[in-house]
Amino acid sequence: MAAYQNLFIFVAGFTLIALASKQIGELFARFKLPLISGFLFTGMVAGPFIFGFISVEATERLRFVDELSLAFIAFVAGSELYLKELRSRFKSINLVSTGIVVSTFILGSLAVFVLADFIPFMRGLPVASRIAIAIIAGAILVARSPSSAVAIIKELRAKGPFTQTAMGVTVVTDVLVIILFSVNSSIADALLTGLRFNLTFIILLFAELIAALAGGYVVGRILQRILSSRINHIAKIVGILLTGYAVFAAFAWIRHFTHARLPFEVFVEPLLVCMIGSFWLINATALRDEFLKTLRDIGPPIYIAFFTLTGASLTLDILADIWPITLLLVVVRLVGIFIGSFTGGVLAGEPMIDNKVSWMAYITQAGVGLGLAKEVGGAFPTWGPAFATLIISTIVVNQIIGPAFFKWALVWVKEARPRAKKSEPDQIHSAIIFGSDSQSLALARQLRAHDWEVKVAYRQTGEMKNMANSYFDVQPMPGFSLNELQAFGVGEAGALVVMLSDEENYRICELAYEHFETDNLVVRLNDLANYDRFRELGAFTVRPSTAIISLLDHFVRAPSSVSLLLGMEENHDIIDLEIRNPNLAGMAVRDLRLPADVLILSARRAGHIIITHGYTELQIGDWVTVVGSLESLGELELRFGEYSPSHHTTHPLRHELTIGKDAAG
Repeated sequence: MAAYQNLFIFVAGFTLIALASKQIGELFARFKLPLISGFLFTGMVAGPFIFGFISVEATERLRFVDELSLAFIAFVAGSELYLKELRSRFKSINLVSTGIVVSTFILGSLAVFVLADFIPFMRGLPVASRIAIAIIAGAILVARSPSSAVAIIKELRAKGPFTQTAMGVTVVTDVLVIILFSVNSSIADALLTGLRFNLTFIILLFAELIAALAGGYVVGRILQRILSSRINHIAKIVGILLTGYAVFAAFAWIRHFTHARLPFEVFVEPLLVCMIGSFWLINATALRDEFLKTLRDIGPPIYIAFFTLTGASLTLDILADIWPITLLLVVVRLVGIFIGSFTGGVLAGEPMIDNKVSWMAYITQAGVGLGLAKEVGGAFPTWGPAFATLIISTIVVNQIIGPAFFKWALVWVKEARPRAKKSEPDQIHSAIIFGSDSQSLALARQLRAHDWEVKVAYRQTGEMKNMANSYFDVQPMPGFSLNELQAFGVGEAGALVVMLSDEENYRICELAYEHFETDNLVVRLNDLANYDRFRELGAFTVRPSTAIISLLDHFVRAPSSVSLLLGMEENHDIIDLEIRNPNLAGMAVRDLRLPADVLILSARRAGHIIITHGYTELQIGDWVTVVGSLESLGELELRFGEYSPSHHTTHPLRHELTIGKDAAG
């Protein structure tokens, strides 16, 4: 009973520290430092070497937090390897990943082995033990940080072949490092226990890998059963975490049992098992969206707990002695990444300008590397904690310097497109409004608020008084000849809104239709009898009186959908995205891994509207209408291609709220 009471006290105290860690991590983020640095710092300060809020005994008793977190990290790593999204740049990703893994592992292992006499916990160890530690360290130094890479890409709105390759290599490398770590752990275990390298060892190694594959398949099936069941979301989260914890517990028991009862020890890497299970679930089932949403929901508290406990577990007295070794390992790792990425890029035929700076995209480290270091710390109590301190300090340095290098590389290859700069004119971002009454000006302000370039044509000089304080372009109304409209810039506008008389509106729309190929023609209709004339030109018509009745009707019958369409839902919007990412060509909507709060409403292809469903296959050049949160829409903007904040006034799907045959009736 006393043991359980102590455990409860440890958990309660650690929970309070984790809450403080969250706030400190957010403070670090304000200064452009990684969140995990704040979590690690909190753990170090609260740990046994400074304030002692988390004792050495507490870190040992809270080992289950590490195992839950490690299983989660492995699930995340497996979920990132979605094969359909990597196919277009498969050659480059494979060659660069192979180059980085091989060169970083070899150089990292050699560096640790050569520096053994300068590393306190390796002094005096036999050669076999030094080799074992070196190859484990070399494997962990290969690890990347997909989450950091995604954050940087989103921040810079980067897209292009360099960005696609960098993201693919980062994901694939994190998967390969777990496999490499699993194999090296078995080899290191044999070196440390004196098991001879013979046919029996090779058979045992292959048997362990087969067991990992089989175990991963079983885990994937269990996860599938959990996610497809009708239990609530919280129960599914608990089920996923317990499944991961059970994997660690089961294979730890197998390792101890075989060590005690057999002449050899069976070591199956639980991280590899969890990763394979997640990989199978993502690529072989239709549950990927729910699984990814669940992982996103679990992520923040797991990362806070794991990194805070990791910081508390650092042996700071050893860290003070080995910081020069840490910096040297950082340099060796950078050299290995440069050699591997440059060689792989050259073999893949990538542009030389990309090959020279591609190494900068692969510096960041976080979850998987820290997880592997913590696992070694728990598996080898004699030298493991000191080893973990060395590797974690190296990872922290890489995580601090890595984002800056990656940002610089994206700018250098001209694939960074930060929102603050609009150097590239985009036709769909410009609109011309003919008319200067209150409705015209209100529309202009709303479009301008969504970053459109708006030009308003006014008819009479007196109307300028209403636009004295406007922050969009206001010009006198031109004539209605082709040359006059062309000089006014109608041919360059992505959208044309006409709010004059029906005859004037028709003349402008007809010329735009015949000569300018304007993407969107929007007409404020005065006489319902003219509806068919405008429809033949592909114009979207709005008659205010009928539209108001239609809106009120929809507010009564479907208020939530109308509030979304009109932009009344906070932090939600409807946008049009053009499919330009070659990875998405021919991919079904159900395979897109959309964020949970995003829905594709329709696709426009060759002038025809397609109401999408799960099996609708997208093509390059399709314009899809998407509804969702602003954050998630920003993610899709990067994945799909060009962005058009068409909002609620110009897209044909909103035609239900305009005049149609039903409305006319």
